[in-house]
Amino acid sequence: MTTQLVRPPALPAADLPPPRKAMWPTVLWALLGCAVVAFVIVVAHNARYGAVAERIKNPAVHGAPRPVTPLFGWTHWITFLQLWHWPETWPLVSLSPTVEPFIVIGYVMFYLAPFFGGIWVLRRLQRRRPVDSFVWRHPLVSLAILIFMVGFVYDAVQEILLIRAQLYIYSQVIPFGSVFAGKPYQFPLLWESALVTAVMIPAGVLLYRDDSGRTVAEKLSQRVRAFRGREALGTFVVMFLVLNAAYLFVYGGSFAVIRASGAATSVACPWPFPEAKVYDPQGFYEQAGQPGPFSAGIWSGWATGQSGRPAVSPPVDGGRCSP
Repeated sequence: MTTQLVRPPALPAADLPPPRKAMWPTVLWALLGCAVVAFVIVVAHNARYGAVAERIKNPAVHGAPRPVTPLFGWTHWITFLQLWHWPETWPLVSLSPTVEPFIVIGYVMFYLAPFFGGIWVLRRLQRRRPVDSFVWRHPLVSLAILIFMVGFVYDAVQEILLIRAQLYIYSQVIPFGSVFAGKPYQFPLLWESALVTAVMIPAGVLLYRDDSGRTVAEKLSQRVRAFRGREALGTFVVMFLVLNAAYLFVYGGSFAVIRASGAATSVACPWPFPEAKVYDPQGFYEQAGQPGPFSAGIWSGWATGQSGRPAVSPPVDGGRCSP
């Protein structure tokens, strides 16, 4: 006697139960919404306005009389651009000489923006040239050159406007290669606009997508066995490591050398933020006749090879920064 299994008839498509939807997108969006709400609560509870910490606050000034006329003569730029910032006493925030407004959240798009201009120009150059031309044979080098050109102009225009609006200043610059040297809106054109592309260029090159449809960051991540099958995670880690290395060692390291060399001797006079102590870690402001009180910042010790702010004497004739 044999037993034969009989397969039940297939259900019509209309009678099939609806497929179960994955729950993880809903959970992910819920977690993201909770994170946004939590961030807003933390900001509202901890936000500060103006110079609050005793380390940087000038107790002799009430209000903010401006010794420098801002962009277009509008005196509310600081209120508009620096509404909130984290407490200056927090460890990471305290690295800033005075305060760091929340506008720094936009740094991501700042570094990525030149890529879009560079890739737009590269694609049009490739359309007009044969496949054996330089832009086809060396697309990454061509893109890097274009990002440098676009990023240099993009950074210079944007920063000069923001400095004139008094969002921030370059308190000390190297006179050579700087524009408006000695003015409150001085800008290290050659140094800042060139060095900042050290972050823009790798950011753009890593996003370049070749004929295979994969980005350079994706290809690099797949060389690591742990990231195979985890393309999104691998791409994120590669970009995180490369961009942070470029920022810390190339961009930040170059300015560390400039500070340590003492070459940034041109100070922005007069100091445009009287409600805050004059940031003068090397004494150049006092040597130029700028009245105090002065702040040395938390980097004026072993971190920069100093033993505190040096003792200097103001000039007898008053100096360039004298009121």
